[in-house]
Amino acid sequence: MHGPSTRTIRFERQLAGVACTAEAWARVPEAPSVDERRDLKARIKRLLKERSAVLLAHYYVEPDLQDLAEETGGCVADSLEMARFGRAQDAPTLVVAGVRFMGETAKILNPEKRVLMPDLDATCSLDLGCPAGEFSAFCDEHRERTVVVYANTSAAVKARADWVVTSAIALDVVRHLHEQGKKILWAPDRHLGAYVKSQTDADMLLWHGACVVHQEFKALELELLKKEHPRAKVLHPESPAEVIRLADAVGSTTQILKAAQSLDADEFIVATDNGMLHKMKSLMPNKRFIEAPTAGAGAACKSCAHCPWMAMNGLRNLAHALESGANEIRVDPEIGRLAYRPIDRMLAFAARRSVNVRPSGDLAKDGALFKDVGPA
Repeated sequence: MHGPSTRTIRFERQLAGVACTAEAWARVPEAPSVDERRDLKARIKRLLKERSAVLLAHYYVEPDLQDLAEETGGCVADSLEMARFGRAQDAPTLVVAGVRFMGETAKILNPEKRVLMPDLDATCSLDLGCPAGEFSAFCDEHRERTVVVYANTSAAVKARADWVVTSAIALDVVRHLHEQGKKILWAPDRHLGAYVKSQTDADMLLWHGACVVHQEFKALELELLKKEHPRAKVLHPESPAEVIRLADAVGSTTQILKAAQSLDADEFIVATDNGMLHKMKSLMPNKRFIEAPTAGAGAACKSCAHCPWMAMNGLRNLAHALESGANEIRVDPEIGRLAYRPIDRMLAFAARRSVNVRPSGDLAKDGALFKDVGPA
């Protein structure tokens, strides 16, 4: 049996106020055999029970992990709902299958709980592209601006922010700040920031970051695919503006799930991480979901939209974390306290506006949650 290999990923970042690219690595785990897969799933179920642990899985991790979470009383959701769900549980241990900022968010909202992850090196290009030190210096250069950061950031970046926003509240928060005459510093995703800016006319200074998956969707290839499937509706979250213009529904993971259920179509072109297709197909087995193209003609992989760091979560390292207690998320208590404040500010604002920013998991009930919401 061979060990995992590694791959190199290029991502966008900002250095001294200048946009540039950098490189990071990700492990590529070897898939277990059929027999090992069956044994691992049984062992993980037993360990979750023995450790009084709850599994929180993101929509983008492999199907086996999503199924295990649901089969054992955990949840499959976005990062904030994963943390919220974890806080509502009596279990002393949370196991987060996702990327590192998700584990940190769970720890910030559940400081008294133990938070484990299958692999602490599973990160995110938005997080990597917004280092806390450089971001803090950027904020210091623009002290007149209110700092608003998206959830896809480290605990240290959240600690430097005035607001943390999710897709359900981003437009409302920015409109509110704009009405108060506030100038905004937005991070890290420039595509999401540009969309919010276009919808609110707010004065927004954008950090230069992007998701390595959504950045790769190509408008020309998408137009060609739409011609092949003229009845298909296009769904996706944050992407370049030329791709957004081709969409029938733009929004968060939960929003595009809802759109797929409610739109009058039986074919959908999905321009997001292909890990999302598992949930879509399980909820809507009679509908067809087509992966949107991420590369041009002649490319080795024209529809290979999967986060390389989400792919680092697997059955083997999940079992190892449960057995050994390895890969525990630790957040400095002071950073955690500071990071909680902008999250709490968002939740209090949402409560005053009667806006639910925490999906219940019932897509029929959650439809209003994503009304008029931009990409996320």
